[in-house]
Amino acid sequence: MKKAGAKPTLQAAELISKRIADLAGWRGETLARMRKLIHQADPDVIEEWKWMGTPVWSHDGIICTGESYKSVVKLTFAKGAALTDPSGLFNSSLDGNVRRAIDIREGETIDASAFKALVREAIAVNRAGQAKRKRRRRRKRRRPEPEALD
Repeated sequence: MKKAGAKPTLQAAELISKRIADLAGWRGETLARMRKLIHQADPDVIEEWKWMGTPVWSHDGIICTGESYKSVVKLTFAKGAALTDPSGLFNSSLDGNVRRAIDIREGETIDASAFKALVREAIAVNRAGQAKRKRRRRRKRRRPEPEALD
């Protein structure tokens, strides 16, 4: 699902690659690894560049964003609160009603199979929400007009 105003995929991919190269060191390596895992989990993922320089991965809605700070690479899942996360990867933004995040510090690694499962579950949640919205729209169109009272 492509949103209006999103940069074309090729340009976004180039900008994300440039961000990774500019970060260099452990942060660049970490963001590159997580990007690779996202693509392995979903070869059809759409890469976007939003909010003045944030890498975003989407499939039927936002899966997650990838931000880099001085001491952490943060992957924020847009609908993380709706995900089960049986491996306990989420370690940040745990009190929010919608988002959850994974903060990765220098020297830390994330279990690849658990992360890919989380990405796939995020896509499933996006698809379920999309189907629900479509059903709601169909129901609204089918509703008969109330009869006017004289």
